[in-house]
Amino acid sequence: MRRASFLGVLLILAMALAACAPVATPTKVPTVSVPVTGETETPKVVMTETSAATEAPLETPTLKATAEATTNTGVSIMTSTSPDVVEPFLVDQDGRTLYLTTDDTQNGGTSSCTDEECMTEWPPLIVTETPTAGTGVDATLLGTITREDGTMQATYNGWPLHYFDEDTAPGDINGQGMEGVWFLVSATGTAIQQ
Repeated sequence: MRRASFLGVLLILAMALAACAPVATPTKVPTVSVPVTGETETPKVVMTETSAATEAPLETPTLKATAEATTNTGVSIMTSTSPDVVEPFLVDQDGRTLYLTTDDTQNGGTSSCTDEECMTEWPPLIVTETPTAGTGVDATLLGTITREDGTMQATYNGWPLHYFDEDTAPGDINGQGMEGVWFLVSATGTAIQQ
């Protein structure tokens, strides 16, 4: 009986707090339903509507590339530096390093990285429009190509741009020189082969 009273008080408190919360568009989020009967049952996950303003993030975003290509409508490309690299190299607006592969043909209009394995390890920089030039980047070298699946991939100096899935923090350059064909991209749009 004390448990039911305690749960009742919690329910009233939760309703009072919900009434004070800012109004937001309802969204469905998973919640756990726990029985009040006092009997042991396995909690059930159900979808309920809640306010987006009171919703906690379900996971913390990271810079790790995923198997899906990164899509961004407001892409800006700029340069960054590292003591391990002889010259500035291209990164996106979040500081994620960009690469080219010498398996591609400069100004060829296509990317050689089209199979699932390659796209998982080297996700293409997918865009909806030509990226904007940030610090150190020549806007005239920015462009796009249309991939086999109809999406647009950002290019620089005619080279399709990719991320590396093992770069997890801004400025990581773990893909430099991989397989002898993946390289950082210089501000002039050439492979940095050091």
